[in-house]
Amino acid sequence: MFTVQDTICAVSTAPGVGGIAVIRISGKDAIRIVNEVFVGKEKLVEMKGNTFGVGKIRTEGKDIDRVVVNVFRTPHSFTGEDVVEISCHGSVFIQKRMLEILIEHGCRMAKAGEFTQRAFVNGKMDLSQAEAIADLIASKTRAQHDVALKQLKGSMSHELEHLRDQLLQFTSLVELELDFSDQGDVEFADRNQMKALCKEIQEKIATLANSFELGNALKNGVAVALIGETNAGKSTLLNKMVGDDRAIVSDIEGTTRDVIEDEVTLQGVLFRFVDTAGLRETTDKIENMGIDKTYAMMKKASVVVWVIDSRRVTEHLEWLTEHVAHKAENKRLVLAFNKQDMLNDDEKTAIEKLFANYNVPKVWISAKTGEGVEELGNRIVEHSGVLNTEKEDVLVTNARHFEVLKNAQKSMRRVRIGLEEGVSGDLLSQDLRETIDHLGEITGKISSQEILNNIFGKFCVGK
Repeated sequence: MFTVQDTICAVSTAPGVGGIAVIRISGKDAIRIVNEVFVGKEKLVEMKGNTFGVGKIRTEGKDIDRVVVNVFRTPHSFTGEDVVEISCHGSVFIQKRMLEILIEHGCRMAKAGEFTQRAFVNGKMDLSQAEAIADLIASKTRAQHDVALKQLKGSMSHELEHLRDQLLQFTSLVELELDFSDQGDVEFADRNQMKALCKEIQEKIATLANSFELGNALKNGVAVALIGETNAGKSTLLNKMVGDDRAIVSDIEGTTRDVIEDEVTLQGVLFRFVDTAGLRETTDKIENMGIDKTYAMMKKASVVVWVIDSRRVTEHLEWLTEHVAHKAENKRLVLAFNKQDMLNDDEKTAIEKLFANYNVPKVWISAKTGEGVEELGNRIVEHSGVLNTEKEDVLVTNARHFEVLKNAQKSMRRVRIGLEEGVSGDLLSQDLRETIDHLGEITGKISSQEILNNIFGKFCVGK
């Protein structure tokens, strides 16, 4: 992706969003190049690392801007190379002119993710930490930020390296046995200890892989499907939740014929609310297509909110129970009794008795007035299980990591079967090495250039 000898430059701040911009330069000639155009009380080439100077960027006798220049010397920098960061005014013209000057003096423009890739290549972070930087930049909620920050701090890396080290010790002993195979049956690796270790490691890998469902939901948003009969008030509820007229609201049944989605942040967690077509018996082909999409969305959603028109409970309860309840059995189901403002206490009590067999959260709301909607949001958050993430040291949020862990599970399973069946050491060694390599793919101990290009190519320029 890059030539290490090159000195690269790029704007590291988003253009046009602030009064100050930061231009980053990294490479063996970074300090020399900036020194050629910087005018201050002292020369940059004489400055110590982790210090700054105040002055001007000047070229051809003309001042471009007053700047603050930070100097970081190898290896104590983000990339592990000599790095200079120029803080200038946020003018688009100034930023463009600065880059032109730097390129004229020997820099080249950095490619997407190139600074972070250099940090990875120079051992400043492993691959999972590098990917966490992209997640941290993209985070829009507290939960996304917290999960990315834990990974950036190396919580997953430490866990995986510990597993790899344990496997490497036993693999070395098994391979040592092969070296002495001409001297008869020699056993350096205790098979009972290996079985216990493999069981422990297999369970840890499974725990990591199983955390992907929650981790992925936190990263991309917890999917919440709003379902119910026609005119139950789902679209009105969606509009109230997102604070906008996102969905068309009408007294005409069957108005919503496709899924409508929007995002809401609740208690620091991103939720993706999906308004679905109303459920009813109909001969309308288009409406039936929308109903099919409703059922498909139910399968994908983490939480299903069954919105019920409280004035029409009796006529719809039997049909909805028959067609919907069994589809929501493995989902986190919440019942929202809508239009409560039109009922008296006795009517509410009667409805609660009808739904006594549903051991799920139940909330009385009025989507029209907003009454109870905040409580519904709180119950959705509680019922989704996302509040337990603070207790988790490691959560897998990356689909690449999940796929690698599934592969590691398969090879680890073969190791355990091999130990039970007493297979030869060379076969055991092969499966052990495969597991070790899979775990190494996450941290970057084992990686191809194609994988690296794919990962870092998705970064923004300047990181």
